[in-house]
Amino acid sequence: MKVLKYGLVFVLPALFIIGLREGSWFSFGPVIFAFGVIPLAELLFKPDPENLSLAEKEMRLKDQAYDFMLYLVVPILYVSITLFLIAITTRSFSTFELTGLTFSLGVLLGGMGINVAHELGHRHTNHERFMAKVLLLPSAYMHFYIEHNRGHHKNVSTLEDPASSRLNESLYHFWARSVIYGFISAWSLEKKRLERAGQSVWSLQNEMIRFQLLQLGFWLAIALFFGVKVMLIYTAAAIIGFLMLETVNYIEHYGLARKKVSENRYQRVEPIHSWNSNHVVGRLMLFELSRHSDHHYKPAKKYQTLEHHDRSPQMPTGYPGMMLLSSIPPLWFRVMNPRITGVQKQSLQPSG
Repeated sequence: MKVLKYGLVFVLPALFIIGLREGSWFSFGPVIFAFGVIPLAELLFKPDPENLSLAEKEMRLKDQAYDFMLYLVVPILYVSITLFLIAITTRSFSTFELTGLTFSLGVLLGGMGINVAHELGHRHTNHERFMAKVLLLPSAYMHFYIEHNRGHHKNVSTLEDPASSRLNESLYHFWARSVIYGFISAWSLEKKRLERAGQSVWSLQNEMIRFQLLQLGFWLAIALFFGVKVMLIYTAAAIIGFLMLETVNYIEHYGLARKKVSENRYQRVEPIHSWNSNHVVGRLMLFELSRHSDHHYKPAKKYQTLEHHDRSPQMPTGYPGMMLLSSIPPLWFRVMNPRITGVQKQSLQPSG
């Protein structure tokens, strides 16, 4: 039963299918649930900082049902995409309904697809890493697999990391910087890998080239089977999907900075370098992504065993609510900037 609570995320595709069938306000179902119902629910439930016992963690690691919940996202996401493409090709939707369905698919692509790809991309098995790439494909964000694992986790909370937001940087400025420089960073990382191996950058050994060809093929297939107009509508959903990811990146490290201990080296990554949220509903919806401090502290840990750290800075609410707050920069700065001062003072204290 404990693993089934993570099935809450599958409410999103269920609402999406209802929206495809019923139209009207139902077309916004996943958007309303993710950014209306969940933030309200998190105001009613207190954060839960309790950690698992060693025995409980061992039991969870042995239970393959936790992995199966992640794997299930792959077929569900692709079925949702297919139903969307068929529906808007064969049926007539109003502009209002089409807008709702496009945003709703974007929520699925970002909140389910990219989020689970992030978890699986940290795994060590080939089949799980393959599934991570499969889940990034529909959002045209396959380069995330390279940049996140080999760039972001190394450079997090430094000026070298495009996915770490700066103090007083607005969400919208961050979007442009992170999207552009994240792609450039992924290309640079792959180029360096190939050069070290003595292989040509301009070949299919370059995973960035393979990723772009796969994404181009995916988009061409949509245009061929469903038409250019449908392909453009789908592109809007994909953009919404990866901007959801970048919004999460923005709130996860806003204003936090690791100190330089030498000319070429920063202090090690600690729980204090990521914002954490113990709000239960958001944790379940995002497979514990909001326990982000522990994820960066120990990236290899599976989602079901991530822990709370007393030193990690805490968000005032869960991820969905924080994402809404970040969309209004003056309000975001007013809420978050005073907390940065407290985190900076705490960082001067020795870790336990």
